[in-house]
Amino acid sequence: MTATLLRTAGELHARVRHGRRAVVMTMGALHEGHATLIRRARALVPDGEVVVTVFVNPLQFGEGEDLDRYPRTLDADLEVAGRAGADVVFAPAAEEVYPGGAPQVRISAGPMGTVLEGASRPGHFDGMLTVVAKLLHLTRPDLALYGQKDAQQLALIRRMARDLNFGVEIVGVSTVREEDGLALSSRNRYLSPRERRTALALSQALFAGQDRHAAQEALRARAREVPATHARAEALSALGESRAAADAHAVSLAAPGSPAAVRAAARLVLDDAARLDPPLELDYLALVDPSDFSEVGDDHTGEAVLAVAARVGATRLIDNVPLTFGAAS
Repeated sequence: MTATLLRTAGELHARVRHGRRAVVMTMGALHEGHATLIRRARALVPDGEVVVTVFVNPLQFGEGEDLDRYPRTLDADLEVAGRAGADVVFAPAAEEVYPGGAPQVRISAGPMGTVLEGASRPGHFDGMLTVVAKLLHLTRPDLALYGQKDAQQLALIRRMARDLNFGVEIVGVSTVREEDGLALSSRNRYLSPRERRTALALSQALFAGQDRHAAQEALRARAREVPATHARAEALSALGESRAAADAHAVSLAAPGSPAAVRAAARLVLDDAARLDPPLELDYLALVDPSDFSEVGDDHTGEAVLAVAARVGATRLIDNVPLTFGAAS
């Protein structure tokens, strides 16, 4: 099944709508990550309409970035979108989205748009939010789906929808990975085999941090369950359970899980990757609060995002994993 290709908002608005409309926004070069978003949209509006937008937005590319070489594969995109369950691919020209040329009035990303990705790519999030706002108006969806891989983008879109009263539900979808752990991205095709081996350090670093976090949380959970008494350890030891006694003592003294330890575990992997050939050139490693993308302290509880960005050769890649720190015992 191939999705219907529409080029203008007028064509899209002329369609008779049945049920709710879900939109998946892309810049094309669709891969399994996009297909997962489309399938999720189809599941959320089984009797409605799924619209996939394909638009390479010039506003969110800075000087020296890869606007000109960004892959454009519309015929293949139509096939991928259709197989995944899309009804329509809306692929407007720049003149359709920006009829008066580059817009003078734009959405500002505010303070959250100046850190991490915003610091590395000044103006990127202003351009991203401006085109998202435009496409939400042009497609008029009931819900819009975005990938968790672009966690800061997702947080900003949610913030914009809430702060500016957009009447649309914003849905986040978990990151899709290749078999070796690399997060799916249209930019992966730029990597040579050697560069790809180095690039695996991004996901490996995140998984190392995630594993350290899981171990800490498990230790803390046991600490809450085991009585923190010397008598308990002595009783276990008297029964010949010296290992259990040692464990009981250790967990009784366990401190809350440390964000610093999570960062350190991830950093070790990235430091090793910096010595590879070709090397990984780290942009940032951060453990942040998803509400504003500020760095979390060691007393943080609740949700967090461990995020990384790096360059391998000429290709810049990002990745992240969500974490939840439990309340201190």
